[in-house]
Amino acid sequence: MAEQMHLSKSVAVGQPLVAYFSMEIGLAPGMPTYAGGLGVLAGDTLRSAADLDIPMVAVTLLHRRGYFHQRLDERGLQHEEPVAWPINDFCAPVDQRVVVEIENRTVQVGAWQLRVKGESGGEVPVYLLDTNLPENQPWDRTLTDVLYGGDDYYRLCQEVVLGFGGYRMLRALGYGRLRRFHMNEGHAALLVLALLEEKLASRVPEQAVPADLIDAVREHCVFTTHTPVPAGHDQYSPELAHRVLGDRRCAWLKACGHDHRLNMTQLALRGSRFINGVAMKHGEVSHSLFPGYPIHSITNGVHAVTWAAPSFQSLYDRHLPDWRRDQLSLRYAISIPGEEIWNAHQEAKRVLVEHVNRETNAGFDRDVLTLGFARRAAAYKRGTLIFHDIERLARIAELAGPVQIVFSGKAHPRDQDGKDMIHKVHELRDILRGRIPVAYLTNYDMTLAKLVCAGADVWLNTPLPPMEASGTSGMKAAVNGVPSLSVLDGWWIEGHVEDVTGWSIGDRVEACTEPQAGMDACHAAELYRKLEEKILPCFYRDRGRFIEIMRHAIALNGGFFNTQRMVAQYLHNAYRLVGEYARLG
Repeated sequence: MAEQMHLSKSVAVGQPLVAYFSMEIGLAPGMPTYAGGLGVLAGDTLRSAADLDIPMVAVTLLHRRGYFHQRLDERGLQHEEPVAWPINDFCAPVDQRVVVEIENRTVQVGAWQLRVKGESGGEVPVYLLDTNLPENQPWDRTLTDVLYGGDDYYRLCQEVVLGFGGYRMLRALGYGRLRRFHMNEGHAALLVLALLEEKLASRVPEQAVPADLIDAVREHCVFTTHTPVPAGHDQYSPELAHRVLGDRRCAWLKACGHDHRLNMTQLALRGSRFINGVAMKHGEVSHSLFPGYPIHSITNGVHAVTWAAPSFQSLYDRHLPDWRRDQLSLRYAISIPGEEIWNAHQEAKRVLVEHVNRETNAGFDRDVLTLGFARRAAAYKRGTLIFHDIERLARIAELAGPVQIVFSGKAHPRDQDGKDMIHKVHELRDILRGRIPVAYLTNYDMTLAKLVCAGADVWLNTPLPPMEASGTSGMKAAVNGVPSLSVLDGWWIEGHVEDVTGWSIGDRVEACTEPQAGMDACHAAELYRKLEEKILPCFYRDRGRFIEIMRHAIALNGGFFNTQRMVAQYLHNAYRLVGEYARLG
């Protein structure tokens, strides 16, 4: 927790070269400043930047009321409640104030600071912007309250605070040597206009924006896109853009190629020198979505120290003494005795099973193969695919070996399809009662994710391809020796070695050219075949072979799909500041 002190203007700010902007960042389990994978990835990125002592500073919003607290009734109907969290226990306020202009009025923006500390002693300061100030009008004070809440107007106003307010706050805090601005998804794209505004400050207001000025802004910006799903790209009508941004800034948008709707992804693409997707396949998909832009690929990772269960942390401390500082050394897990890997897993599984039974009374058994499925509840993730033919699933469990399944995940408050999926899981849970135990854990967060990813025996992932940009839950599982059973999409195309790191659902990467019902049936059949013919026989009758797969999941997947490797790739490929970084010592 942050030291309880009030930071003054004399606070030592160091010399960060990279500013990382993200609408959500998963900084700590008790801070509901993230909704899911995007925010958790952002937090893992900062943890690894601190580990590697990379000169970085981060900006996000405070989200006083969090994302939401999920409550599920007996039928699995989701109800959302605001989250109250003790801000002062985690963050310290800073003195600086800046202003942003929204709809021709002035909004004051303050900030809170938290410092992410790395294994090497490095630190990354994070500033959480806050408009809940007495100088502001009542509605403006709520602008930094709710993550992904409200309507398009609320969302665009929040993005003004993040892009313009975040940039101005960094300048007010004295961060004068910033060389790169990394936009983590399009929510931060108004940062491009903030940079342009600074370069235009000395020019005649009526003068057109020259192309070379836009190119000068581009030289400083990096953009990571995370989704091929259209709903993941914020878009606003021309009327709303003019209402919130005003005529002058909309003229800048036009100079950046926006003649009609304000598309935040397009703005970030136009304003960035380096653009990347978050897996090799996602880079290809993004290039097809946005032709004309050179889109690279840097595959996501997870912060291994954060996501390894206590039993696995102890295991790695004994056998891989450098793993906390150098997570690539997990590759040497190939030499860890299988019995010790199994014992560490059994401890993680014990903790999960006890939690499931305490919370749901599902009757889970520590000796039964446990499938884990925990992630944001969205229709394209197909959480109910395993129930496509429940009679066949029940026969497999009866003849090949018993199965139990643990689910968790929140649906966005406005995503009715996602909510319906949660409800459907509960219905099918009741139908299968007495044959296959099924549990749904509520209020999925970082703490619960660590519990489920480490305690499951096999990690299940069933997205509709090519809709999975990357996926990181399977990477968290791999750090704990849990192999994946997954559709070949996102990161699993790169991490999958059949019968070595896990199993594929299907043997190729399908595009959605056939009706989804046909693909659902095909993938469900493959899922059942792998479960019946490979996974259950291996788990129950060839335990040594199953442990060998666990060992390879750690060494091959855990050793590569971590954010230390990912951040090093950003440093060398996207930021390209290695020389200047070295000169700073």
